[in-house]
Amino acid sequence: MSDENQTIPLVQKLVQETGITETQAHELALLIGWNWNSRMREAKLIQAGAGAEFAGPPVED
Repeated sequence: MSDENQTIPLVQKLVQETGITETQAHELALLIGWNWNSRMREAKLIQAGAGAEFAGPPVED
């Protein structure tokens, strides 16, 4: 079985469990590799950032 064939179910599982897009899940698989815990951590960060509003750059005192 090739890496590409193994990626599809893992990408789908990541999308289902975290709510990120399939494109984001594919990019994580390519960047991070096969470590599931690392991919889940990054996917959760992506998802959390997707729901947050951007308030602009930090204000320096």
